[in-house]
Parts: sequence; C-alpha cells; structure tokens
Amino acid sequence: MPEPEAYAYTDGASTGSRGPGGYGAVVTWGGKTEEISGGEGDTTNLRMEVTAACVALETIDEGCVVTVYSDSSYLVNCMRRGWYKKWRENAWLNHRKVPVANRDLWERLLVAAGLHREVRWRKVKGHSKTAGAHKSGNDRADALAVAAKKRVGGDQGSGPEPAARPEREASRPSCP
Repeated sequence: MPEPEAYAYTDGASTGSRGPGGYGAVVTWGGKTEEISGGEGDTTNLRMEVTAACVALETIDEGCVVTVYSDSSYLVNCMRRGWYKKWRENAWLNHRKVPVANRDLWERLLVAAGLHREVRWRKVKGHSKTAGAHKSGNDRADALAVAAKKRVGGDQGSGPEPAARPEREASRPSCP
C-alpha cells in the first residue's frame, strides 16, 4: 500500500531587511487543498520563509510523507544538509560561534517535521516566468505572503485575502 502523501508550497515576503512581512502556504493532502497565510509587523524574510514551512507542516495531519517546496535556498539547504544538527550540538551557535538567528522558529520547524513519517525538501525557482509542475503552487504561496505583508504593513494593495489558520475538524483528511 502506498504511503499517504502531502504537498506544501511555502513562501515568505518582507519589506527591506526588516519591516512588515507575510507568509503563505498551499497544502494538499487527502484530496483537499488549504491556503494559509499570516504576517508580522516587524520581521525578516527568513522568519517568514521558516514560519510558512512550520505552519504548513503543522496544518497537515500527522504521519504523512510530505514534500515541501520552497524558493528559500537557506531553508531547503538547512533541512536537506542537516545544518541544524551542528547548531544543536553547538548549543545553537553557528560556525562563527554566534547564536543562530531565528532559533525559536528552527526548533518549531524541527518539531513540526517530526510529526510526519518523512519530510522531503525541494527547492523551486521563485518569481520566475517559466512554467513548471510546481510553479503554480509556489506562485500562489507567494501571492498569499505578499497580500499578508501588505495587510500587516498597512498597505491595502490588491491580492488574495489571507486565510486564517484552519481549525482541525473531524472530517479533515488524515494520513494514517
């Protein structure tokens, strides 16, 4: 019997090196697709990228085989290459002996990833004009993140309305 699979397309957006930011995720599993987004008034792009991945993994029921698509090389490389293992071994200090930025989110991400049978991390090219099998999911996650950033930043520009994190319902599909 094939393992239950889930897919998550995630993206983050922020203004400048620090300022309003948003995250967006499109998750699909059990024949259902959900869109999730949110934002913070004072944040960074990396925080929003990692938050999007956390929220996506937390939304999908436990026990799935999940493939996460992100345009963040830092996020994907950290998870695929296991950089976080060295960080934990070194009391959350990086190779320069400086505290790892966003430790709270990295720890949250590791917990969220641990809820699933397996998590596969895939890098996609963001903001490109080329078509691809996973381009539409990444484009939608980006649109959700940008709209959330505009909302928290006071810019009421156009874009999709960010959705609140869905509540778990008994009728939601699950991964056994």
